[in-house]
Amino acid sequence: MESVIIIGSGLGGLECGYILAKNGFQVTVLEHDSCIGGCLQTFRRGSAQFDTGFHYVGGLGEGQSLNALFRYFDLLDLPWQQLDAECFDEVVIGEQSFPFACGHKQFVERLSEFFPKQRANLQHYANFLRQVGDHIYDSFLPRDSNEFYATSLFARSAYQFLNETIDDPLLRKVLSGTSLKMELNAETLPLYVFAQINNSFIQSAWRLRGGGSLIADHLAAKIREFGGTVRVHSTVTKLVEQDGRIAKVVVNGGETLTADWVISSAHPALTLSLVDESRCLRRVYRNRIAGLKNSFGMFTANIRLKPEALPYLNRNIFVHRADADLWHVDTGKRVDSVLVNYAVPEGDMAYADHLDLLTPMRWNEVARWADCRVGHRGQSYVEFKNDKVEQCLQLVEQRLPDLRGAIDRVFTSTPLSYYSYTLTQEGSAYGICKDWNNPMTTVLTPRTPIPNLLLTGQSLNLHGILGVSMTSVFTCAEILGMETLSDPIRRCR
Repeated sequence: MESVIIIGSGLGGLECGYILAKNGFQVTVLEHDSCIGGCLQTFRRGSAQFDTGFHYVGGLGEGQSLNALFRYFDLLDLPWQQLDAECFDEVVIGEQSFPFACGHKQFVERLSEFFPKQRANLQHYANFLRQVGDHIYDSFLPRDSNEFYATSLFARSAYQFLNETIDDPLLRKVLSGTSLKMELNAETLPLYVFAQINNSFIQSAWRLRGGGSLIADHLAAKIREFGGTVRVHSTVTKLVEQDGRIAKVVVNGGETLTADWVISSAHPALTLSLVDESRCLRRVYRNRIAGLKNSFGMFTANIRLKPEALPYLNRNIFVHRADADLWHVDTGKRVDSVLVNYAVPEGDMAYADHLDLLTPMRWNEVARWADCRVGHRGQSYVEFKNDKVEQCLQLVEQRLPDLRGAIDRVFTSTPLSYYSYTLTQEGSAYGICKDWNNPMTTVLTPRTPIPNLLLTGQSLNLHGILGVSMTSVFTCAEILGMETLSDPIRRCR
């Protein structure tokens, strides 16, 4: 029986563990934290249970982008809650509000009510997104990855596509307005990332009653059921290369484990730093990976609400200042955009128990506290976070005037929090930035120069639940062969 050690128990690590354990491998998942799940973790503050990084997913409906993958991973029976199909996302620009409806036809119809002269352009936009989504599983077909990334939509600009397709500036801003689930960058964002992610949510949008930890717990339980092991408090401190392969995995500075394969769901630069001496990892390769830019992180205000004080909305609200430039985000000066994400109530569906406010935040805003331990960052850090909360509330209460009075308690996190608890480099929300100008160097494959060391996770191909799930298949295909995985996944469609 072949064996594999998986570094990290985020979604990518657990999905790789599930695939390989299901295919007869002896799997050991090592998690440095006290809880599994990475950004799927939840935490409780009093009566409210908050998600760390999971908020909602798209494409879970029959025949849609994520459905076959989650059917394969046996995740469809979790308590999913579909968002309002007539308005799953609401985009607020200044004092104007615009609904995003599920289904490509209805999506066009609802926005055409506000932009009647743009109906044909909206139809072209929606058709393009649908076409990209319809061919998502083509990526599981045999291909030359170098040629694919050089010629595919990874090598086209999302910003250029949007400007060429939509000639109304306000509508361009509206269509960009739900994209806090990716880092919009006019100079670098590939069209494939923009199209695939937005398309999945137009297909259908879902929350999970009970939070993202249900996904992690279910995958971990299945790994154990297949005979595997999932360990916490197990920090990989060194990877030892011998004869061109990873021969030993050192845990917590002393324990030594061995396996035929090692898969790391940690950031690629962090993974490579674990290999001290290597004849395979040349300095130029290490420097290239270490030099790749990370996407911005998030500031989150987790808000516990007073009982029956704020109605529950079965949608997300993206609130933007009228003069916000969504494609050239300049964090650090003022809060220009906030995502309001409600959690599915644990009791009465009429009222919200808690919600999150999220806004982009770059590492340089919090870097001055990076060397301080959690809970020991001082009053200046507390004041910094309080100011961010106030800015978020001032922007959001224009749309939700009753929110401030409904607040019971506010808890906050920054990119430092993500780094401290999940070892996410620079607290990045979406991993390494992909650049359509250089897809060959910024869209990474699972392979490394060490044959039995593979990568997985959001920094490789696509981020988010859909992207990481796709990438876990690519990673395991390096061991099992794509034909072993593509047929059972396609049968789930």
